[in-house]
Amino acid sequence: MGRVRDVTERHTAGRAGGLPPLHGLRFAFGTLTVLRVRVDRWDRPTAGAAMLWAPLAGLVVGAAGAACGAAVVLLGGGPLLAAVAAVGTGAALTRGLHLDGLADVADGLGSGRPAEDALRIMKQSDIGPFGVLVLVLVLLGQAAALAGAYGGGARRGALAAVTAAVAARCALAWGCLRPVPAARPGGLGAAVAGTVAPGAAAAVTAGWAVLAGAAAAADGWAALCPPAALAAGVGCAGLLLRRCVRRLGGVTGDVLGAMAETAATGTLVALALLPAAG
Repeated sequence: MGRVRDVTERHTAGRAGGLPPLHGLRFAFGTLTVLRVRVDRWDRPTAGAAMLWAPLAGLVVGAAGAACGAAVVLLGGGPLLAAVAAVGTGAALTRGLHLDGLADVADGLGSGRPAEDALRIMKQSDIGPFGVLVLVLVLLGQAAALAGAYGGGARRGALAAVTAAVAARCALAWGCLRPVPAARPGGLGAAVAGTVAPGAAAAVTAGWAVLAGAAAAADGWAALCPPAALAAGVGCAGLLLRRCVRRLGGVTGDVLGAMAETAATGTLVALALLPAAG
């Protein structure tokens, strides 16, 4: 997420009161997806609202990927090809934004340098060996876990893809909690850091977990399986956040992107390991 425009340059102070929810929704889709959405508010209250709307953007991205994967299954392409199609579609609809953040964070943390040097490494446009290694392992892990879900049928694979995409965006709100500082003054991280109340993040995550459980129950899946997997994925992202705050001093746009990919991967792995039938 390090290539997102510097929203702090367009910060408009003193406009927090009466913020229409639509502005946050537009911010979420306009910043986190390739969809052409007009964004006309760039202040911190809007950015914070966008982080709470982000799972809805994840639902759209996940549904598109799930549909592509399901189509491959129905056409006889096999579960592994379906998983690759779903993962690839999700990456394309975000311009690889979160994957770029993941690679940058891997290079920064893997460098073993002091925080200032690690942040400088993360801002560089090239990808180092740590970034390449982590990208390969994460994408392989996502595809392998999702292939297992598609092996149980197109609908089950689609539900897994959507749950992972939603979990990835739920993690963004946790990365923007009020106690979490920004690692540097500029960039998306500075615009959204500390904008989300812990209670709001918990409520949004719980709400989407309930919806995932209801969808699973309707498909004959164990109702607690997707919510538990979503919680596990967000928890994995939380561990990464803790490491980044200690190591870098706070969050950046890259850290948020890495959290999203970590949450998605953790969710898919948990779905692969948890019992599928109630």
